[in-house]
Amino acid sequence: MHLVRAHVLVCGGTNCTSSGSQQVREAFKRELEKNKLEQEVKLVETDCHEFCETGPLVIVYPEGTFYVRVTPEDVPEIVSEHLINGRVVKRLLYKAPVDETRIPTYKQLDFYKKQCRVALRNCGSIDPEKIQEYIARGGYESLEKAIFEMTPEQVIEEVKRSGLRGRGGGGFPTGLKWEFCRRSPGDLKYLICNADEGDPGAFMDRSVLEGDPHSLIEGMAIAAYAIGCREGYIYCRAEYPLAIKRLKIAIAQAEELGLLGENILGTDFTFNLHIKEGAGAFVCGEETALMASIEGKRGMPRVRPPFPAQRGLFNKPSNINNVETYANVPVIIARGADWFAAMGTEKSKGTKVFALTGKVNNTGLVEVPMGITLREIIFEIGGGIVGGKKYKGVQIGGPSGGCIPAELMDTPVDYESLIQAGAMMGSGGLVVMDETTCMVDLARFFLNFTQAESCGKCTPCREGTKRMLEILTRICNGEGVPEDIETLERLGRVIKSTALCGLGNTAPNPVLSTLRYFRHEYEAHIFDKRCPAHVCTALLVFSIDEEKCIGCGRCLRACPVGAISGAKKEPHKIDPEKCIKCGTCFEKCNQGAVLRL
Repeated sequence: MHLVRAHVLVCGGTNCTSSGSQQVREAFKRELEKNKLEQEVKLVETDCHEFCETGPLVIVYPEGTFYVRVTPEDVPEIVSEHLINGRVVKRLLYKAPVDETRIPTYKQLDFYKKQCRVALRNCGSIDPEKIQEYIARGGYESLEKAIFEMTPEQVIEEVKRSGLRGRGGGGFPTGLKWEFCRRSPGDLKYLICNADEGDPGAFMDRSVLEGDPHSLIEGMAIAAYAIGCREGYIYCRAEYPLAIKRLKIAIAQAEELGLLGENILGTDFTFNLHIKEGAGAFVCGEETALMASIEGKRGMPRVRPPFPAQRGLFNKPSNINNVETYANVPVIIARGADWFAAMGTEKSKGTKVFALTGKVNNTGLVEVPMGITLREIIFEIGGGIVGGKKYKGVQIGGPSGGCIPAELMDTPVDYESLIQAGAMMGSGGLVVMDETTCMVDLARFFLNFTQAESCGKCTPCREGTKRMLEILTRICNGEGVPEDIETLERLGRVIKSTALCGLGNTAPNPVLSTLRYFRHEYEAHIFDKRCPAHVCTALLVFSIDEEKCIGCGRCLRACPVGAISGAKKEPHKIDPEKCIKCGTCFEKCNQGAVLRL
């Protein structure tokens, strides 16, 4: 075995790749060859480290030195200083947003300290295209244990005892779901993975698919053994080409080693896995719509019952879970249900992956134990609010989730607490908002998405969300009327109780939760014709403070419509009839003389 003295890990995740990590990797290759270090230092391309905002990322082991925003021009310095002379390049270390200290290693970053990586355990640590690296970290041992040491019923019982619940949004107990399908009569059953991650800004599933595809395959193989499935599908949107590529490689590797396909590990257990590429319709995240799409039909939900466990894909009993759910299974089998159940709360066990984004310093994927508070996620892991602005709230659960205000930031993150607060776990989107966010405009943004993605099959969703969006747009344009608030609440309640599928049922959540916690902002828009966050353009009024204006002319020259007048070194004025409220004058003024009301 060839030993090396150092490993250089270059993140090859989608976000780092888009930031130029491939060029960084090529620069390392050239520089190592130039210094004749290619036999001493191993260059490895890994997948996502989930700290995407700071990419491209480079980690040098054995120290675990964590370099951020590395460019090809930085590489010669890293090689000469760190790899040859043993001196860390401090200017490339991560800088803490609060005290601006440089953090030398991966494990010392606040972003990772409070995380508990179960589903993401291998992401960023292995080459996802080499099954040997997955096996070296204990991969496929759980499948072997399940097949040779456990009956299917014992596997299901272990998953039930672990308390694992579906991570795709519904939160239904996974083991119970498997048991329903196993007990359904029929000699042909299907196992399906919902990898149709459609929430804006969410990439939890994509990260596992790209960074650790074998954990999904092993989890599905164990589920197939427990339920009695011979055929399985991974439904993944075609917008994830790298994920699909690595899934195909991983499936072929597993089949070659007898870990997938006919007579797995020499037994009579057979499980064939197929990939179905979806066209990216949001509604295909709903399980009955997803199955219709696999069958070659238009992706639209149907009435339940019968449930998929009774009559699902091709009218056969079927089980469907998402990527994160399956990725947890091998660890549960390996370490036991008690280990997994020790994390989390009484009814929400284990960990959950969130896509942390918005007005927060540290953005990326975070995997945290259930029960952690929003305050811990946003201020300890996320590093607080960008620019030190005031924290306003968080949108959690994706476009159909709800908004939780700042005063509830100590809410524990678990299924029950979030629903009680008017939000939901969803697939794990977590958007942080500060004082500059208009909650009416935010509700309009998310409703615009769900309305556009409505499949149109049921009237409450198709027509109801359209009417709600029209009202929100009117309010943001300064044309709201007092009855709008009551109408929005009534429409929201009707849609939630009558829409055909879960996506329709939850579509009004952003509106209802903002009405619950931020009603005063709706009232300001409607009654005062004012946007407190200064976001809704139609409600803005620009003027110039004569006492502060020095007549420099910056605003006058920048105004695109000539709405500003005034002599040099004399206070200027804005003509409200000509002003198009673009805000250019506000941005250009360095005296604070332009007022935005």
